[in-house]
Amino acid sequence: MISQQALEQEIRQIIENGIREDVGDGDHSSLACIPEDTTGKARLLVKEECVIAGVEFARQVFHYVDPGLKMEVVIRDGEKVRYGDEVFYVSGSSRSILLAERLVLNAMQRMSAIATKTAAYVALLEGTGTKILDTRKTTPGIRALEKWAVKIGGGENHRYALYDMIMLKDNHIDFAGGITRAIDKTKRYLRDHNLDLKIIVEARDLNEVEEILRSEGVYRILLDNFSFEDTRKAVSMIGSHCLTESSGGINESTLRKYAECGVDYISSGALTHSVSNKDLSLKAV
Repeated sequence: MISQQALEQEIRQIIENGIREDVGDGDHSSLACIPEDTTGKARLLVKEECVIAGVEFARQVFHYVDPGLKMEVVIRDGEKVRYGDEVFYVSGSSRSILLAERLVLNAMQRMSAIATKTAAYVALLEGTGTKILDTRKTTPGIRALEKWAVKIGGGENHRYALYDMIMLKDNHIDFAGGITRAIDKTKRYLRDHNLDLKIIVEARDLNEVEEILRSEGVYRILLDNFSFEDTRKAVSMIGSHCLTESSGGINESTLRKYAECGVDYISSGALTHSVSNKDLSLKAV
């Protein structure tokens, strides 16, 4: 994953762009009817059961909009909430609260959905030793928030982007002229460019697993769209040579069965690309 400093910069850019996109040359609705010196207080109200996520992001948004805004947090990120719960209060300039409102809600509604789905997957894996991973199948422009939400829900982050890990998938392998060539070229590239990046290689069948195992330096083998039987065979073949990951249309009904095959990780794009936003609102007190 990227450094904490780089991640914080990504989040800062999301806030800056979110406010630019929503506010433009001014929140004319508030400017028109709310005097500049008006102060107020609002509460974040839960209207649907979920795992709450984005509280700390909201704090950053409010501070960016107006450092004079004050938050009182009642429920922290990662806690389960029910209809009617109040997550936090924010007080200060009424204009500032309203200016920040939509970015806070849009982010928290989506982050809470992702955290809730991730927590459900984590619960299904309990006792297996297998960890759930996210993917790069994220909403353009807000990847940092969605991966943050996965962590809040108890999952693990895969690579952040194309630049922080090598992942040789089927198209890379085919374009490079085969698995062994792709791995050899990758290791040479890393040496030539003085890069220290982990290498993941995708296998489409057991023959490809066998070929990957003939190469050194592979961090993890991705077993893509394997059956349960072939997954168990692959895990046995790989042993302690490297880590294992299952992927490919795995859902709630098959998740634990794949974990019971002995894989170290299961990756799921559904954590981020197939969720419905949770219902939250910011109401004046």
